[in-house]
Amino acid sequence: MAGIGRLSSRTSVLLLCDMQEKFRPTIFQFTNVVSNAARLLQASRILSIPPILTEQYPKGLGPTVQELGAEGLKPHSKTRFSMLTDTVEKELASLGNPKQAILCGIEAQACIACTAYDLLERGMEVHVVADAVSSRSQTDRLFALSRLKQSGVFLTTTEGVLLQLVQDAKHPNFKEIQKLLTHSSPDTGLLAFFSSLESEKSVGTARRAVWRRSEGVERGREREKEKEKQTDR
Repeated sequence: MAGIGRLSSRTSVLLLCDMQEKFRPTIFQFTNVVSNAARLLQASRILSIPPILTEQYPKGLGPTVQELGAEGLKPHSKTRFSMLTDTVEKELASLGNPKQAILCGIEAQACIACTAYDLLERGMEVHVVADAVSSRSQTDRLFALSRLKQSGVFLTTTEGVLLQLVQDAKHPNFKEIQKLLTHSSPDTGLLAFFSSLESEKSVGTARRAVWRRSEGVERGREREKEKEKQTDR
């Protein structure tokens, strides 16, 4: 449903961004991020959601890692950060221009962010799977997620996506999706992100409380001054 971010398998495309061998030793939580992305890819096949795979300069950065399970997918090679190359644009058009994008991969502040902005400008609804996205630096990752949220991206999790896509235990593919949820998603260090958001809220609340107290004190002083004037008269 437009506006609130309710996913539908009928209107979605899964975008798998640049999960390649050369990134393995440098990306924060690489193994767990790829594991989550692999579950999303499995779910897309169960639910007939088309997947699109890209590789950033594969000649230098190597092929997509095997554990993603992307065998059979033809990767779109690119040098630009955004996944929306000419060939990807053509594939989206051939799919009938899906309205919703489920986006995962690396890096959050570069290829994921640029892709998300391009998708938003196309008028698509973008769902970034936070526990299937990462960067070399956790700082870059967390600030990128915050920035994407400000731009109108829906932040979600692997399990959140899977459950939203079926929505009912009576769904014909529910048992297959349920098997993907047997084990909880591995922790990818996102608690720090949400802790920082809560800290910002707490600081904002504290500032507002201080301002209200200061305003109350000032009003009290004004009332006292007014009383003094009336007494003098």
